Amino acid sequence: MGYKSDIEIAHSCALRPITEVAASIGIPAERLDPYGKYKAKLDWELLRELDGGRDGKLVLVTAITPTPAGEGKTTTTIGLADGLRRVGKRAVAALREPSLGPVFGVKGGAAGGGWAQVVPMEDINLHFTGDFHAVGAANNLLAAMLDNHIQQGNALGLDPRRITWKRCVDMNDRQLRSIVDGLGGRGNGVPREDGFDITVASEVMAVLCLADSIADLKRRLSRIVVGYTYDDRPVTAGELKAVGAMAALLKDALRPNLVQTLEGTPALVHGGPFANIAHGCNSVMATRAALKLGDYAVTEAGFGADLGAEKFLDIKCRMAGLRPDAVVVVATVRALKMHGGLDKKDLGREDLAALEKGVPNLLRHVSNIKEVYHLPCVVAINRFPTDTDAELSFLADKCRALGVNAVLSTVWEEGGRGGEALAREVVRLCETENGAFSFAYGMDCGAAEKIEAVVKRVYGGAGVSFLPAAQKQLDRLAAFGFDKLPVCIAKTQYSFSDDPSLLGAPEGFAVTVRDVRVAAGAGFLVVLTGSVMTMPGLPKSPAAERIDVDDNGVISGLF
Repeated sequence: MGYKSDIEIAHSCALRPITEVAASIGIPAERLDPYGKYKAKLDWELLRELDGGRDGKLVLVTAITPTPAGEGKTTTTIGLADGLRRVGKRAVAALREPSLGPVFGVKGGAAGGGWAQVVPMEDINLHFTGDFHAVGAANNLLAAMLDNHIQQGNALGLDPRRITWKRCVDMNDRQLRSIVDGLGGRGNGVPREDGFDITVASEVMAVLCLADSIADLKRRLSRIVVGYTYDDRPVTAGELKAVGAMAALLKDALRPNLVQTLEGTPALVHGGPFANIAHGCNSVMATRAALKLGDYAVTEAGFGADLGAEKFLDIKCRMAGLRPDAVVVVATVRALKMHGGLDKKDLGREDLAALEKGVPNLLRHVSNIKEVYHLPCVVAINRFPTDTDAELSFLADKCRALGVNAVLSTVWEEGGRGGEALAREVVRLCETENGAFSFAYGMDCGAAEKIEAVVKRVYGGAGVSFLPAAQKQLDRLAAFGFDKLPVCIAKTQYSFSDDPSLLGAPEGFAVTVRDVRVAAGAGFLVVLTGSVMTMPGLPKSPAAERIDVDDNGVISGLF
């Protein structure tokens, strides 16, 4: 085929009108709100009609611990959906929307790659249907109403030193992590320390992704804790009378977006919380719609299985009553050799010793899916041209020893055709194996016990160290009853531990918890570990430097 960039491949393919894509899964044109020719939102009437339908099979795609060598989880998800349709199954993909932070930062676009993409990729990677702007607007409206309440007399007695609600922007901007605002005199507000989170780490994004209706959205928004009073009482968005206006900004953003793959497979792309900070899954509404519209709903969870998959299973599935029928763990020989200590520049040569040192990372993720969550599992080896037969055979043998099949995937190069073997194995798992799905922890224990369960059972660590400030916050949250919520652990994506330099499958480490925050609207506690940031920064040479648009409006540099 010759090498082309992702955006060149996307531009070379003819897209089907979105009404035709919708019709292929039984959606009439009048149940769509088109945003141009190739993307649309599902209307409320359709979403209500789908409530009583039959569910298809739910397939979760996750991955090994990521490295700079790349894993291709989203690409595999898209290629698998295409592959399922090629083997005669009605498949619908359910994916997250990309954040502008990674698009203009290090990672670039997040609409798949090669011949396994969702399109129009430049729209999806940029403003799309405006969902993220709506989330940011609702978040910042609450911040404005909070500060205005204090300015106008502070009837609720909010302590300006104990405001927990931050503003947000969907961009990597380290300059905004910690700021002082309200300066310039009495008429300009009350001076206080403040800060910004990236939009995809905001609680409003999590609320959007976990809500199942406008009524549920409003209930969740009303529970958001924005700060504490002078006498240590939490204050909510409901008390600030912000819920109606926030919901008005979010009502259209709550509806899933329909697009297509390069092969015309329907894809619902909706919501986009980060998995290293937030819960890392697309919306409940999109996942449920995909289950109703297809025989197979193929979804993905961000970063490695210790992050996105753990949160998908312990938070999203618990809240939404979902149960995966099969799990795909994506791995590459290249990435596993990096986990084995090989330098990135040497990944093109065969090195079975490095692969043997790195493969425990994959095996721990697989073991977690099978032994902690008790779900059927397959390993998808995202094949690169430099992979040797000996390396692939070694990897397959290691997986087989755990009772898991390893299937080669070539969807980047071949699209759905390269995903047919994986699709057949997924169908086999869904039709012949029934896992006794269980969670990593129960809900009857306290927050500290839940955190320790994830660290020991999923990460493979020895225990948890709570800094004094974090322990004090845990005790305060327990006094308000918040310790009964699930935990959403924010940590580095590059290691099972909270130390990004510990590759492979480290053991004997302790995870350090430095802060715990309540996201009462989302319905979980955010546990900050190590040095993970809720507002990333741009690298020395950001991807934004290489993105451009020509006189005809054609964008280049997205990848």
